[in-house]
Amino acid sequence: MTPDPAAPRHPQVAGLLLAAGGGRRLGGRPKALLRHDGVLLVERAARALWEAGCGRVHVVLGAGAEGVRAEAELGGCVLVDNPGWGEGMGSSLRAGLHSLGGTGARGALVSLVDQPGIGREAYTRVLKAFTDETSLASAAYDGRRGHPVLLGAAHWPGVVEAARGDQGARAYLKQHSAEIRLVECGDVAEPYDIDTGADLGRLRPGGAH
Repeated sequence: MTPDPAAPRHPQVAGLLLAAGGGRRLGGRPKALLRHDGVLLVERAARALWEAGCGRVHVVLGAGAEGVRAEAELGGCVLVDNPGWGEGMGSSLRAGLHSLGGTGARGALVSLVDQPGIGREAYTRVLKAFTDETSLASAAYDGRRGHPVLLGAAHWPGVVEAARGDQGARAYLKQHSAEIRLVECGDVAEPYDIDTGADLGRLRPGGAH
């Protein structure tokens, strides 16, 4: 998978896909290697970030990283290893934001690999909320904040400081809730997670993407 050179790009905003989860409640099946419509979740999400127009896409890997490198088609993406993935999503967010240092990115569109119901349409809407390094925006579903989240570079140090355990950017966003621009996406996406065995029923096993 490589980005379409003819597609409109937002070079100042990087897509940041958190795909390191070990699927503890899925019997230790790495979430990145689950399939939906025959496509690996990590491929599906990375492609959607490219199609939305992100200038670059960084994919944070942890559990099953060797399998992802061997099986997934992620051409054009920067693969970021997070050896501390077992600490929770916060460690992956920190690793991903650190990887953007020196790239010229002024914003990061953060998405989660285990939310296949969120795709290009939602990413595109939130990406359009970027104006400069102070931008802070989030998809909303019936008014409730969800993913993806747009973090202008001015917010990265604060997010890195606050991101611990499985909270990701939640604590930082709560502290800065008045600054967040909510972008309604409930008409184009479904924000469910693939967390447990029961959730696997949402993944269609075959067919074309």
